[in-house]
Amino acid sequence: MQFAEQCNTSTNYIGHIETGKKFPSMEMVDKMALVLRIKPYLFFIDWTENISDTDITSAYPKLPASMKNEIKNQMDLSISEIINEILRKY
Repeated sequence: MQFAEQCNTSTNYIGHIETGKKFPSMEMVDKMALVLRIKPYLFFIDWTENISDTDITSAYPKLPASMKNEIKNQMDLSISEIINEILRKY
């Protein structure tokens, strides 16, 4: 199932959020966080800063280890690229 479907919205709307054309409501932020199994505040972290393995583990405690490893391997990508790449695999 695609991310947009799981959030009960359109892929077009998710695309607008990813490109900065729209900002999601707090309800949508909550839905996206629930689907990704993360805390909503993580969407507002500057991921361009150097983040350690410990930060990833504590930020995403409920994600499977394989997804955590994928995130670690792709930290140089933007958050939207990371989310899209991981969701394509799972």
